[in-house]
Amino acid sequence: MTGALRDGDCHALPRDPGRHEVCAVMTEAFLEYSRAQGNDLITPRPSMNFPGLSPGDRWCVCVPRWLEAAEAGQAPPVVLAATNESVLDELSLAQLERHAHDASD
Repeated sequence: MTGALRDGDCHALPRDPGRHEVCAVMTEAFLEYSRAQGNDLITPRPSMNFPGLSPGDRWCVCVPRWLEAAEAGQAPPVVLAATNESVLDELSLAQLERHAHDASD
């Protein structure tokens, strides 16, 4: 389950300077984009209890990385209900809504 607290929501936590606050549904395009930027989210890392991500998985993405991916046309869909509202200091609601994940998926 995604989120630092593994409760399905992305929280704004003081101990998280990376701001993993955007709940996103992984796509192959985003995972490959992230790996090309130096953040491999695909490869499992058992020592860190990280199973690796696949398309369709939900994950809390850093605000700057999501914005960077959006500017590159690679932004993954956003689960609005699980995204922390603090992201609105850098992202507009309209921008997030354009990338909203269809709740029926």
